[in-house]
Amino acid sequence: MYLSVIVPVFNEEGAAAKLHAEILAMCQKLNQPFEIIFINDGSSDKTMETLKALSPIKIINLRRNFGQTAAMDAGIKAATGKYLATLDGDGQNDPADIPALIATLERNDLDVVSGWRKNRQDKHSKRWASLMAAFVRKHLINDGIHDSGCSLKVYKKECFEKVTLYGEMHRFIPAVLRIKGYKIGEDVVNHRPRTTGKTKYNWKRGVKGILDMFSVWFWQKYAHRPLHLFGGAGVILMLVSGISGLWAIYARIFYNVDLSNTALTMLSMFGFFIGTVFFVFGLVADMLSKIYFGVTADSHYDVKEVIER
Repeated sequence: MYLSVIVPVFNEEGAAAKLHAEILAMCQKLNQPFEIIFINDGSSDKTMETLKALSPIKIINLRRNFGQTAAMDAGIKAATGKYLATLDGDGQNDPADIPALIATLERNDLDVVSGWRKNRQDKHSKRWASLMAAFVRKHLINDGIHDSGCSLKVYKKECFEKVTLYGEMHRFIPAVLRIKGYKIGEDVVNHRPRTTGKTKYNWKRGVKGILDMFSVWFWQKYAHRPLHLFGGAGVILMLVSGISGLWAIYARIFYNVDLSNTALTMLSMFGFFIGTVFFVFGLVADMLSKIYFGVTADSHYDVKEVIER
């Protein structure tokens, strides 16, 4: 299989058939083996009935609405193509851009090519929210692309051999893959206004996305060495509280300071206790990290190829 096109849909009965026709026309022009995978993410309208009338198609019907990330993960795991193309089910992504993304990937020997919606056709409120999220993302995880939130992307199948998506992580797949050493690129793509249905984005998804962004940041920096973060913070707290405690003792002995009228001793003891807790937590997290990498297929490095001559 050359290409798998993966489309999560939730209540998109008005867009699904037209989008499938566009994907099919694009795939037929490639003159390569392909599959079209639609994931019905617990739709409550007639999306499932619409999908059943289409062909060729592979339908993955989830039992309830698990979210776009879970639906995309289900589609990726079911895909068999050499290249995987993902896009939104609302029709705003243009399937005609997929061949250009594949060409960019092959020409530059990349593992992922992300679409860049340079001329977005969304409402101003959504565009401002995306700009704010992009600013935070750039300074927190810096995945090296302009528009990580664009669902239109092309991946090599091997990118997902050790990756499982959760939460709102579909927005940060390039960042996760970059952590593992995969080469990321981007291309400007067409973005179309929504003509049917309603947007599924709201403030709750925004908050979840920010939290997942911190998760990616932690994974990037400290997944295989959490003791450096928690243990380091604990040692600093213990040192500061130790110094303040010594100062309190010095002030009591040499200046006869009444320590019952100051919070210095309490803060010193409390800081030393919290620092000890952080240090112990860092040790436990370090052991859990080693257990995770030991019992799963994941690792903190990824081998691209082995060459023998």
